[in-house]
Amino acid sequence: MLRTATSRFAKAGVSRASQGARGWAAPATSSFHFSAPRKEEEKEADAAPVATSGGIDPLYAIPVGVALAVPVLEFQWFDPNAETLLASTFLGFCVVAYTQGGEMMSTMFKDEAKDMLKAQNEAEEEVIAKLEESVEYMKLTENIVKDYQDVYDLTEESYAKLNASGVIKPQHKLKAQVEKLLSMIATEEANAYEKAKIAMMADATDAVTAEFSSSKELKKAALSSAIAKLTGKGGKAKADPVQAEFVKFFQATAQNAKASDDGSEAKEARATMITKMNAVAENESMYFRLDPASGKPVLV
Repeated sequence: MLRTATSRFAKAGVSRASQGARGWAAPATSSFHFSAPRKEEEKEADAAPVATSGGIDPLYAIPVGVALAVPVLEFQWFDPNAETLLASTFLGFCVVAYTQGGEMMSTMFKDEAKDMLKAQNEAEEEVIAKLEESVEYMKLTENIVKDYQDVYDLTEESYAKLNASGVIKPQHKLKAQVEKLLSMIATEEANAYEKAKIAMMADATDAVTAEFSSSKELKKAALSSAIAKLTGKGGKAKADPVQAEFVKFFQATAQNAKASDDGSEAKEARATMITKMNAVAENESMYFRLDPASGKPVLV
């Protein structure tokens, strides 16, 4: 009977110790959840007042227990075996662990739960921030299909305009090339005219000088005309002999050129001009060349 009572007493002690352990461990476990932290959880709960039972103080049980334990062990009314010692040792360990380290273990589990909850909240906030960024990006790109369609339409319109301008551009370029070549021809003709005029004036000057050098009458007439112009007594009726000799030379030169002109000189000058202009057109990659026979522009 004593062994049965002792076994029941040990089981009851273990049960109470287990309930006590679950009691101080339960708050740490229940605090771990995935919901947002509430203000009530941040407040520390006030320590519950320890209820005291009336009657005899439990400390009086210590001397009574010692007094009863001596005859019980002496007369072997209760024989403690290995199981009893193990159960009592385990109960003692549970009591010491509960009284000395219960608060520490409770705080440890609570801190671990708070850390896990904090990490979970930070992860959720990061996910929410990423989702908000995705929403903003989707708002910005909600019209992307229409934008691409507008760009495609604008590209087609631009290509159509480029094709239309591509038809007109060669015409404008050809016109500019023809104008440039005509300007070069006019410049060449003006230069040739100036060279011919200078050469003719030089020939006329030499011829008139030689005529006056060989004729005393012309010298006398030229001297008299010059004195009359200086003194103002010559009047308007008398002609200038120098001018008359120049006019006479030009008339004779014109008659000689008209009589001897067979068109070969003009043809040679024209062929030289066409050759020179075609060389310029070749170097500048123009769209046309001058026909050597007719002188008209021909597309190449």
